[in-house]
Amino acid sequence: MARGPKKHLKRVAAPKHWMLDKLTGVFAPRPSTGPHKLRECLPLIIFLRNRLKYALTGDEVKKICMQRFIKIDGKVRTDITYPAGFMDVISIEKTGEHFRLVYDTKGRFAVHRITAEEAKYKLCKVNDTIQIDLETGKITDFIKFDTGNLCMVTGGANLGRIGVITNRERHPGSFDVVHVKDANGNSFATRLSNIFVIGKGNKPWISLPRGKGIRLTNAEERDKRLAAKQSSG
Repeated sequence: MARGPKKHLKRVAAPKHWMLDKLTGVFAPRPSTGPHKLRECLPLIIFLRNRLKYALTGDEVKKICMQRFIKIDGKVRTDITYPAGFMDVISIEKTGEHFRLVYDTKGRFAVHRITAEEAKYKLCKVNDTIQIDLETGKITDFIKFDTGNLCMVTGGANLGRIGVITNRERHPGSFDVVHVKDANGNSFATRLSNIFVIGKGNKPWISLPRGKGIRLTNAEERDKRLAAKQSSG
């Protein structure tokens, strides 16, 4: 019988998008309770140590955090297992760097650098999307959930893909389905709950990660790699 909260997480049970190798250890950092779900977040320690390589060990991450260098959404965070998630702005004032956590087309969090200007706001989903000023916490603008607007998929098999909403199917008593078309003209469908509107028309309100949310087939990826190899070779 479980008595109290779980405090550990085995490496093999950790979310795949953290990209932890199985043989380096037994345990993974268990995220603290916070604004994002365990399976949909990236603990601060993994971001600083495994992604940015600013530290070699958990101890070094702790030393960085305890010096109050790391801000998430404008607030200093000293907890190394703080769960950062989609759309969060991570700022490191010592280096003058700002990052926004967004998904790449493989469903992982991309290390996406942004300007200091863009780091002043974030988008939040309330079915429509609102733009929030991080300093004041005030709503500065909004985008209606409507056909013709740009969106990013935040769950399901199409996680990380970006496209324009073409139409919405209503299914009372079941899940509403939204059809999306990406910049290459490929269409796909996903549940309404997975859709996050990020721009009006074709204009995104945030800068997009490399690849612009267009998922390539395996053959297209292979051809791209070969072309890059030949041009560099």
